Amino acid sequence: MKRSRCDSPAKRHEPQIEVLRVNSHGVRRAGSSMAVSVVVSNLNHMTNAGAPIDGLLARAGGVRGLVYTALPVTVFALVSPAAGLVAAIVAALSAAAAVLGWKLLRRESTRPAVLGFAGVGVCAAFALVTGQAKNFYLPGIWMYLGLAVAFTISVLIRRPLVGVIWARITGRDDSWRRTPRVRLAFDIVTATMAVVSWSRFLVQYYLYDTDQEGLLAAARIAMGWPVFAVTSSLIYLAIRTAVRALPRTT
Repeated sequence: MKRSRCDSPAKRHEPQIEVLRVNSHGVRRAGSSMAVSVVVSNLNHMTNAGAPIDGLLARAGGVRGLVYTALPVTVFALVSPAAGLVAAIVAALSAAAAVLGWKLLRRESTRPAVLGFAGVGVCAAFALVTGQAKNFYLPGIWMYLGLAVAFTISVLIRRPLVGVIWARITGRDDSWRRTPRVRLAFDIVTATMAVVSWSRFLVQYYLYDTDQEGLLAAARIAMGWPVFAVTSSLIYLAIRTAVRALPRTT
């Protein structure tokens, strides 16, 4: 009997979701489409494996993973008003380094921590070169704008980005776009991602432009993992719809 994807060995469905920790507070890998591809790829594996969406949080490190993600931004936000920009940068980098050291000590995967440290370094460089603490948050703000534009254009040209990335990852052609149920699911989730990205950009850019650094830091954290949990759930449902509605690829 031919084995289906759902019967494949468990090790084929263990997404390397740790890289997402780096992305939740605006510290990103190069290229916004890379971040979207990672989310879609991991959720596709989870859908095929029949894993519930709360398994995403477990694979991302649980509550400890959320703490690791928010720590550098939180430290920067607390230290900057009290001790100044340079001290805040040192504290944020130290927090990121501490996370990396802790993972090394526990012999866990250091890839997310290394990327996180590098991302904090980029944000710190923006702030240090300009002499303004608020510029620590600027790389993430512009990335939200890039995502918002990409999602919006993809919906307008009738090629929803989430669906396009899913099809490419799974080796499918464009036939999914001719299935109304699947097309609608990816249209909805891509449009939702566009709204979320525009909201993140507009809120955080407003706080940035009005020099409200404390609220900007709070918004960065609040609009990170909580929003990620909601949007990932929607992507999961869209992929689940596609998997059930379309014939399996060989």
